[in-house]
Amino acid sequence: MPVRMSPVGTCCLFFLSILVCYWVPAGCYANGKVTKVCDSMEPHHRTQGQTTHSPYRLDTNTTTFRPTDRIQVVLSGTSYFEGFLLQARDAANQGSASTVGSFTLTNPIRTQLLTCNKHQGSAVSQTSDARLKEVVVIWNAPPDAPTQVQFFVTVVAHYNKFWVKLPGPIVYQHGVTPHPPQSDTTPAPVPTTTPSTLPGPFSSEGCGQSKSCLLDPPGCDPKEDPQCFFLSMSTEGPGKTSVIFELSGPAEGYISFALSWDTWMGNDDAYMCVKDGDRVSVSAAFFSGRTHPEDESQAGLSSVSWRLADGAIQCRFSRPVKLTNQEPARYDLDQEYFLFLTSGHAQYGEIRKHSRQPLISTQRKHITGPPEVLRSSRGPIIMKMHGALMLLAWMLTGSVGTFIASFYKPDWPKQSLLGQKVWFQVHRGLMMLTLTLTIVAFCLPFFYRQGWSKHAGVHPYLGCCVLALSLIQPIMAMIRPSPDSHRRFIFNWAHWGIGSVTEIMAVAAMFLGTHQSSLLLPQPWATHVLIGYVTWLASFRILLLLHKHLYFKKSLGSDDTQGILSDQSQYAQWASFIKSLILAALALGNAGLLMALLSSIAAI
Repeated sequence: MPVRMSPVGTCCLFFLSILVCYWVPAGCYANGKVTKVCDSMEPHHRTQGQTTHSPYRLDTNTTTFRPTDRIQVVLSGTSYFEGFLLQARDAANQGSASTVGSFTLTNPIRTQLLTCNKHQGSAVSQTSDARLKEVVVIWNAPPDAPTQVQFFVTVVAHYNKFWVKLPGPIVYQHGVTPHPPQSDTTPAPVPTTTPSTLPGPFSSEGCGQSKSCLLDPPGCDPKEDPQCFFLSMSTEGPGKTSVIFELSGPAEGYISFALSWDTWMGNDDAYMCVKDGDRVSVSAAFFSGRTHPEDESQAGLSSVSWRLADGAIQCRFSRPVKLTNQEPARYDLDQEYFLFLTSGHAQYGEIRKHSRQPLISTQRKHITGPPEVLRSSRGPIIMKMHGALMLLAWMLTGSVGTFIASFYKPDWPKQSLLGQKVWFQVHRGLMMLTLTLTIVAFCLPFFYRQGWSKHAGVHPYLGCCVLALSLIQPIMAMIRPSPDSHRRFIFNWAHWGIGSVTEIMAVAAMFLGTHQSSLLLPQPWATHVLIGYVTWLASFRILLLLHKHLYFKKSLGSDDTQGILSDQSQYAQWASFIKSLILAALALGNAGLLMALLSSIAAI
């Protein structure tokens, strides 16, 4: 998988750099910034505007005006609305999209001014998707106002229910004889597709023989399992001029797939099946990044059918290999692409952020190529590496290293390694390896996300704390007092305390990490493995604490000095052997639990 380096990723070795890492989310039109549609006044919401009678109306407090006059304009309705776009235009020349005059707000919290056609304040929209029932603004007539001005408004009740360019009242300059204005309203365009209902569910039969399929879990059948994520493609027509796509998944809201040149979200040609009440809308869209879909359209789609039953959402459509009027957002189907398959919730036909990592084909697929069953993964390799390295650091090297420092100092007293006691060299080596693994693993999500993720909850904050405390430990060790210093106990307690807190935070981060959408491990199995790891670790800690207490008590309980020395020597040898076995059992147990989690990461 390609890795795109960023300044944040380059500097992530330094903990302080995370304070300036940020993620800039892409906003959608809920904030009313709709200057892109100033001319047409038509929202890019996948569906056509309503042709039924509107429950909304525009009113003015006068029907006549003079240049520089101020006129009150009121938008109201019998039901709530979430968005609107209000303009004034020349009633005698409605073929022009030029706006007339400017507006003054009476409620800047709920409404805002827009600049249309380089004319500041020439339109008004909402500031959020908060529900409204009335909007009052002031229209300022310009000195060069035309003789008659008409107000128009687009009103969005909710995402897929809206009325486009509703005509409002006309106001005339004093002395002008009113007459009906030329209308530029046209009938609502007929959809390019007429959806029908599928007669029955899809089947994975024929995958690899007559059609190419992407399945999750592998080998599932959408006919039998509504939780099966299924995408199939097969060519049709003489000369393979078009491709039939079939798409199926859980009916939680929507399911979609995208054609991508790489394994990164962005610049993708996407196709969506979105649940809207008891119906399904099918459309094409373009994703420029981790953003809301853009340029949604039904152009080029034909033979559209859908099914919403038995807990599954399914749709089928056909698309030409090459479109007659090729749009930049639509890719030719005679090329090789990575395939993305994802799903999520939808409200009023508007899609929300997917709750799971997209299923991505492991290799590019030639869409019109031979039928095959595609391999895929929901876990990006870079995030798999992050999880594997963190687990290795804190389930094996870190935990064994802390055990050696806590319980094995008296062992191997006459044995040294590179001029230092064996326990110290092993402890230091394991902890430096733990720190190195933590630093490398910490950097990987920044490379993947190109910054800070605001959707990962507490997990990344715990990771930052673990890295910071891990960096403090070797710094403290380098400036520690000598063993015979009267201040040595301060270092001992601080070193032990910070190490304990770091280990606790690391374990908490592992529990939260198994639920991250970018590396979602099987639940509740992964949580149970971590609970087993904590129980295993606690059992050995209690066992060694009891051994330490009994050994100290036996030493104090002997009366004869010669006997004490003899007994202690024999008991120390036996205790050292037993503790060595305990350490080996601890390491093997930790390694076994670690391998269980690593195998689940590899299987994602």
